[in-house]
Amino acid sequence: MAGSGAEHFPASLLLIGAGKMGGAMLEGWLGLGLDPHHVNIIDPGADERMIAFCRERGVTLGAPATPPAALVLAIKPQMLEPALAEIKPHVGETTLILSILAGKTIADLEARFGQKIAIVRAMPNLPASIGHGVTGAIANPHVSEAQHEAADALLSAVGHVEWLADESLIDALTAISGCGPAYVFYLAECLAEAGAAAGLPAGLAARLARLTVEGSGRLLEQSALSPDELRRNVTSPGGVTAEALAVLMADDGLLPLMKKAVLAAKRRAGELAG
Repeated sequence: MAGSGAEHFPASLLLIGAGKMGGAMLEGWLGLGLDPHHVNIIDPGADERMIAFCRERGVTLGAPATPPAALVLAIKPQMLEPALAEIKPHVGETTLILSILAGKTIADLEARFGQKIAIVRAMPNLPASIGHGVTGAIANPHVSEAQHEAADALLSAVGHVEWLADESLIDALTAISGCGPAYVFYLAECLAEAGAAAGLPAGLAARLARLTVEGSGRLLEQSALSPDELRRNVTSPGGVTAEALAVLMADDGLLPLMKKAVLAAKRRAGELAG
């Protein structure tokens, strides 16, 4: 997990939606020192677990009396419009809106909340739920330096943050880091199936594939070497790995297929954003 940056947390925060991603972010913030007594949650789907969590941690489940310093939108994108009437009264002139709503552009949010409201659009990925996410973020011109630092502190609580210079990059980022975990999971699936096809018992093949992907990810995280250097280090000329890589690195191998997949994801992200 990134450095805490807890000194930059907003003075008060309203979380709209405390599901898997919103809940993971909240736990990260509280763990890094955000005062739970300055946090409110609005979540129509709050279950007994969430009610108990709020009671135990001192978080208020319900609307704040005054607009917060930061309002985090973590509901499903299709829920924004029905919830708008309930949310808008909590957006003050100095409130920072931090949105993790997929497909909702800054222009979309400005049209709903006001052209002069400070807005940060962010795209976290699934590993954020365990504190190892990658988040791309873009701020509109109304975000002050202090609000930028607050947004960075909130997003860094669940992993690494990349600030983008242009919102047009967010569809490509979504296609890499947003969708990327699914690509890795599918690689583990394929590796397991290939192992079974090579004669291993299916359960053993699945364990080997899962642990190999997990260990390789940790090595990639901890090593100063680039991915291609790590690949070369485990590839002896004329050896077993080289034989397999000759297939994967052929002109019709993994690279062109991955480029095609990423471009398809980028195109779809743009379509969903309208």
